[in-house]
Amino acid sequence: MADKQLPLPPDTKVPNHLAIIPDGNRRWARARGKHTLQGHKAGFDQAIKLAKAAREWGVHTVTLWGFSTENWDRSEEEINYLMKLYVRLLGKYLKEAHESHVRLIHLGRKDRLPDFLLKKIHEAEQQTKKYNKYVANLAIDYGGHDDIIRAVRNMVRDGVKASDIDKSLFEKYLDTSGQPYPYVDLLIRTSGEQRTSGLLLWQMEYAEMYWLQDHFPDFTVDKLRDAILDYSRRRRRFGGNDAEEHFKFKPELTANLEVNWWRLSKIPEGTSFTEYSIAHLKEQWGMSKGLAKEATKLMVQALTSGEQQKWHQAGKRFGDFYKLIKDEVKLAFEPSLAASLELKLLQNIKGNQAQLGEVEDTTRDLLSEVYRISDFQAAKAAHLRAMATMERRRAEQGDGEEHWEAAEDYLEKYYMALKDRVA
Repeated sequence: MADKQLPLPPDTKVPNHLAIIPDGNRRWARARGKHTLQGHKAGFDQAIKLAKAAREWGVHTVTLWGFSTENWDRSEEEINYLMKLYVRLLGKYLKEAHESHVRLIHLGRKDRLPDFLLKKIHEAEQQTKKYNKYVANLAIDYGGHDDIIRAVRNMVRDGVKASDIDKSLFEKYLDTSGQPYPYVDLLIRTSGEQRTSGLLLWQMEYAEMYWLQDHFPDFTVDKLRDAILDYSRRRRRFGGNDAEEHFKFKPELTANLEVNWWRLSKIPEGTSFTEYSIAHLKEQWGMSKGLAKEATKLMVQALTSGEQQKWHQAGKRFGDFYKLIKDEVKLAFEPSLAASLELKLLQNIKGNQAQLGEVEDTTRDLLSEVYRISDFQAAKAAHLRAMATMERRRAEQGDGEEHWEAAEDYLEKYYMALKDRVA
């Protein structure tokens, strides 16, 4: 079955340069009782799909690391198979390159590659050198140290004076010379490995890392979409100050307001639920009283519909609520997606069936979407809020007053963790 290509939400920040280390082809094959060479074929078939999907989402440059300078110690059979596979890969890529105006570029050494592969590389580079809409880098016999050493040697060969060497000049001697986006924005490595292994060592200065447990043949277009969305949520400071607006809520006050909202009976006498909700939303989001009042109305309607299991109505009200939040706070999330996750959480609470892991996963997805942080960055806060939710469930089931106290404790830790991340 072909991978399903879903559009990215509006306002998604797409990386200009995506680099992929396709790890795990051989492990994927061995785990399925196949020859390791079949794993390489499955991986490179997947690479074609992923590169095409990335282009359709607006990624300008894709770098795929096919063979490192250290891979020559593999068996002769495997190396020969890989070199022939690269020829086939370039052939398929070349057809798409002409259709989509992709420039194909080889990164790495050329002196150790077999003639039949060099001929195909030369053909691909010559036929596509006029294209500039997209760039596809295929790194074969490539190493980051080797890239830099060759650059230095070529500068010496050209008689470059030491006093003339600067960043701009040095980059003209690297394999990515002349490319519009030589610097990697997002690196994805599969198979659970968490290192760069020297890929584009110079060009990876401020790259965002995304580690995937799946072996490369299982790296689907849907998973690539998840990685791009995760990247889109990250705040990239490039060593400087973060110019984005920060949240200024007090964790202990916000937690106390929310748990009392949950309990209702703890709302001070003479204070209406609406007034209390307005205070909570003002504190959490930093909203004006007028907008907090409007947001409260929408939230109350959503929760009331949820109590009656009118899920469609609840979802619509959540959508209106998050649209108001987005317009006021100027966050970049998609209101409909945030609303669907909020509705799922409400269903988890009311259904009393969801386990901690399910609540935690949904909470993490909601935090990642609304606050524009990565799944990794949202994990701690999501766990704490999920624990607060489970304590709330126990308290509402009549298991004891101590569960309300535990819920408030977890909520305070949740808001502290969240503020640590978004402040």
